[in-house]
Amino acid sequence: MPRKRKLLAQLSALQSNSSFPQLDALENLNTTPGGGSSPKSSKYFVTEKKTSSRLEADFFQQPCVSLAKSFLGQILVRKLPDGRELWGRIVETEAYLGGEDEASHSKGGKQTQRNAAMFMKPGTLYVYQIYGIYFCINVSSQGEGAAVLLRSLEPLQGLDAMRELRRTSRKAPTKLLKDWQLCNGPSRLCQAFGIDKAFDQRDLTEDIDIWMVPGQDLLGEQDVVATTRIGIGNRGEWAQKPLRFYLRGNKFVSVVDKKMEREMAARGHLPCS
Repeated sequence: MPRKRKLLAQLSALQSNSSFPQLDALENLNTTPGGGSSPKSSKYFVTEKKTSSRLEADFFQQPCVSLAKSFLGQILVRKLPDGRELWGRIVETEAYLGGEDEASHSKGGKQTQRNAAMFMKPGTLYVYQIYGIYFCINVSSQGEGAAVLLRSLEPLQGLDAMRELRRTSRKAPTKLLKDWQLCNGPSRLCQAFGIDKAFDQRDLTEDIDIWMVPGQDLLGEQDVVATTRIGIGNRGEWAQKPLRFYLRGNKFVSVVDKKMEREMAARGHLPCS
């Protein structure tokens, strides 16, 4: 009997002192860095939180068109000054090739103070202002003066913060934005993620406030729509080149090309279920 009582006492002590770290880790996956509950449940959010290694320099070492396609499905992460993190899945991009590309800010190989980031190492941010109000974010690629415009994101984490940033960036108060309205366009994306000219020339592989992590989906040719770029005006043949890429069937894309999607379907390029 004494031996039995001793074993019971040891078992009781073990149970009271155990911290069950695996359970603690599972609970942490369901909270934001600030300690609150995640504002949105997403299959991407939970997976990405467990594999948050940033994309390294070799990922960005690609030709412009290749990088624009490779960005689809990857995750952009923005850490706010208060420590909160905003996560968004890239669902739409545009390639700007520099050189002969008449729609590129670096056409003809012209380098200026404004577009200097386009000539820096791949993975450098190029942030510029349009209409004296809005910002757009690009990432440099291989190729002299080439960069990829990030057009739209699918919000994954920090949606309440994104709504607040969008609200404060607009002059007049408006109704509450729906999820799909937060980042469906280059300037909206920058508003929602608090990105301005201060991010110009930053390195995505090293910066502590903004970076990318790998997505989890394996995308095929049938998942990506290649179509014309938006808002580039009269640029001759370059206005018609298929240098915009987006995830087919994703509701967070800014502008859908239904004609191109019908043509893809006719060729048997059906999206994965």
